[in-house]
Amino acid sequence: MKIVSFPVTDPGGKRSLNEDSYLNRPEAGLWAVADGVGGADAGEVASSAVADALAQIPADLSGTDMLAAVRNALNDVHDTLRALAAERGPSTMIASTVAVLMVQGEHFACLWAGDSRVYLLRDGALRRLTTDHTLVQTMVDAGRITAAEAETHPRANVITRAVGADAAELDKVIGEVLPGDRFLLCTDGLTKELPETELAALLAVPEDMSPAELLVEAVRARGARDNVTAVVVVVAGQTATA
Repeated sequence: MKIVSFPVTDPGGKRSLNEDSYLNRPEAGLWAVADGVGGADAGEVASSAVADALAQIPADLSGTDMLAAVRNALNDVHDTLRALAAERGPSTMIASTVAVLMVQGEHFACLWAGDSRVYLLRDGALRRLTTDHTLVQTMVDAGRITAAEAETHPRANVITRAVGADAAELDKVIGEVLPGDRFLLCTDGLTKELPETELAALLAVPEDMSPAELLVEAVRARGARDNVTAVVVVVAGQTATA
């Protein structure tokens, strides 16, 4: 299946430094977004290390080998960031969230750690493929707060996993790819500003309108309190409508 992709990153309206990074490798069926952990030292170093490591993976791997290569690359980055942080002192953390999409043949796989997300728009319905590794998501899972309350919780930005952090375990989801599918990889600078109804509508626009550009523009129109990154992956077929 023919696949085209649209990557966009922006520092936002409040910050001069962009600690987000992305990977766009349609020839390898490999995409990713990474967000340097807020409040940590050298967040831009961490997110760039993630993207750079994934960029070195060969493009001609099978699905199984690609999955293994991505895991190995992220594990290596984790070890490198931990060592770098240790050199700077015991209270230092250099870490990054990551969300990776792999498409091989008629199947996809996602790996992630943190609160960067992957969505799938199919037949007009938007589905989140990832589950946030955050303190508030843990509270939602335990029934202590609702999903709506989590969105505005004062500790909504506290993540529980990241590459380079104490906990870096990657979760995985796999599935079938269908013509017309549209995937969105994004950092939390996008999802903190746009409701999923608006994500779905902007994700469904014709390719010549660049859905990623429209998503980021919509965030900037709201003030863009954080760095924002969106990578939209479009599988050839009938345009998904929302």
